[in-house]
Amino acid sequence: MLAFTNADEKKSPTIVGAGCNLKGNIDTDHTVQIHGVVHGNIVCETLIIGRGGNVIGDITANTLFLHGSLNGNAKVKVANVFSNAQMQGTLFYKTLNITGNTGLECKLEKRKDKKDE
Repeated sequence: MLAFTNADEKKSPTIVGAGCNLKGNIDTDHTVQIHGVVHGNIVCETLIIGRGGNVIGDITANTLFLHGSLNGNAKVKVANVFSNAQMQGTLFYKTLNITGNTGLECKLEKRKDKKDE
């Protein structure tokens, strides 16, 4: 099956599917979905780490949806952490939403950007 992107679709998502093991960084201005394993840093607009997804590296994003696991630091504006999520590292956030019983073993630190002071 082939996937086609319309020339007007400038923000199609980047998807790392289940069973995929990616070694390298991802740097984009749109949504990234992780259902497999990424060994590397991710910079994006919105990051979704699905159940079974695993990121080993640092994250910079406006919005994080964490269903799977993250072993690294995350600097985000809005963090949405769901049941079964696991994280080790430091989560830097402006807004934190936690749903259910999570396996967070990370340091939580509210961001204080210069314009917020």
